[in-house]
Amino acid sequence: MPRIPDIPGNIVPHRSDQEIWLKSHVARLCKLDHDRFPGSQPVSFASKHLERLEKQDFWVCEKSDGIRVLFFLQTDILSGSQVVYLIDRHNSYRELPGFWFPHHEKHTAPLKDTIIDGELVIDFDPRTRQEALRYLAFDCLVVDGQNVMSRPLDKRYGRLRDWFYKPHSKMIQELPHMAARQPFDIKVKDISFSYGIEQVFQVVIPALHHGNDGLIYTCVATPYIAGTDQNILKWKPPSENSIDFKLVLRFPPSKKNPSQPDYHVKPFFGLHVYCGDERGQPKYEPYDEMFVDDAEWEKMKLSGEQFDDRIVEVHWDSTVSHWRMMRFRDDKPNGNFKSVVENIIQSIADGVEKEALLARSPAIRTAWKARLGQPQSATHSTTQPPPAAGRPPNGPQPTHPPPPPVSLRYGAIATSQWSKVSGPPTFAGMIR
Repeated sequence: MPRIPDIPGNIVPHRSDQEIWLKSHVARLCKLDHDRFPGSQPVSFASKHLERLEKQDFWVCEKSDGIRVLFFLQTDILSGSQVVYLIDRHNSYRELPGFWFPHHEKHTAPLKDTIIDGELVIDFDPRTRQEALRYLAFDCLVVDGQNVMSRPLDKRYGRLRDWFYKPHSKMIQELPHMAARQPFDIKVKDISFSYGIEQVFQVVIPALHHGNDGLIYTCVATPYIAGTDQNILKWKPPSENSIDFKLVLRFPPSKKNPSQPDYHVKPFFGLHVYCGDERGQPKYEPYDEMFVDDAEWEKMKLSGEQFDDRIVEVHWDSTVSHWRMMRFRDDKPNGNFKSVVENIIQSIADGVEKEALLARSPAIRTAWKARLGQPQSATHSTTQPPPAAGRPPNGPQPTHPPPPPVSLRYGAIATSQWSKVSGPPTFAGMIR
């Protein structure tokens, strides 16, 4: 799998006066009544969302395989000095030197406080065989001290491009020595209409220099929401849907000393699901089992790496009817919340294949074009297309095909009697 980058920068000490001030300042900028991570979180795509793509305008972009961070530019108004922080999903702050962002109107003045949403990726150039760390921006919460979270996506994207990216990009072109000071360069993600996924699959994704693991659909008309947002849809092929659990190893008792565990035998690889915080501490409960064969266990022992008590990303392997490990996600403070896990499992069982998305695209396009002739409402957007998408060619509009059948190809989610993913609600007299 593609390598997940490490987040650069010097971490701001936890619970220090600096961190407390930064979190409160971000909360004020975002107009939030809490100082938790202000980023939005998508929901998993299911077959019901196909109809929603027809009823509302969505933009779509490829889902990069990287690490999600918010880019926070903090500017001192009196001195004009700027400091950049990266905010990860742990809500930890890392200070980064080397950046300067000019104002979009007066380029000798600094851009004021700005918060950008995006993802760090490692781009690999096949020609030079070199890797480069890159930040791909796709949304914005605050720009030049102005909160834009309540505005629709097209307005936020316009501010991201015109107020944040273009002035900085022009400065780098005119002063190339400034780029050498930066720990990574910055790009704005290409965005397409929701019905333009054929180009995304055939042109955009093959040209990527980093990993891709699906698509992200974002409703054009709705505001930016801190936390889970039902208007952002994360699509993956059903067989590639993954879940983050906490991995807990349980060793059997030693035959020689039953009061002690036997660390020489293969343990039970328990997957524990996150159930929220209780008294300030994350609460987990046993959920399922991760399958590890004997050869994999031997490699794990030889690695010398800690496996217990870490967040692990797993996928459902239908050939063995078990969860299989993909990688550790140390960038995430907790596994997926219990309700999110249930939604992802539903997406696996009720998932939408790539072919079904492509088959529905003409109907989505027809519905979108029909809305362009209607007055704008709260649920429909008649916005101009995003710059990267371009306008579709003129010509006769395709007819509205019936919804394609989406069959459940993957069978039961689990066969183990111990699994919480499937099976009866009670087992051996116990409620599961």
